[in-house]
Amino acid sequence: MQENATEVHGHEVMRMMLESGQSYDRSTLEAAIHERFGTEARFCTCSASGMTASQLIDFLAERGKFVPAGQGFSTDAGKICNH
Repeated sequence: MQENATEVHGHEVMRMMLESGQSYDRSTLEAAIHERFGTEARFCTCSASGMTASQLIDFLAERGKFVPAGQGFSTDAGKICNH
């Protein structure tokens, strides 16, 4: 990973999920995050930073940011805080 690499905000991951129109399970979401942002990317939210894709998925799940969709889950625009 590059030094001082910019962290990707969790909102960007949630927007990616909305734009795709797909439902995910944990492994397909992690693969999509790696494809879009790179395997070395680190993620931040309004209250945490330095997370891997896997840690971000756990963080978002714990905070109720995912909604059931198809055989897995997606997110909802109303779950993305706007600040």
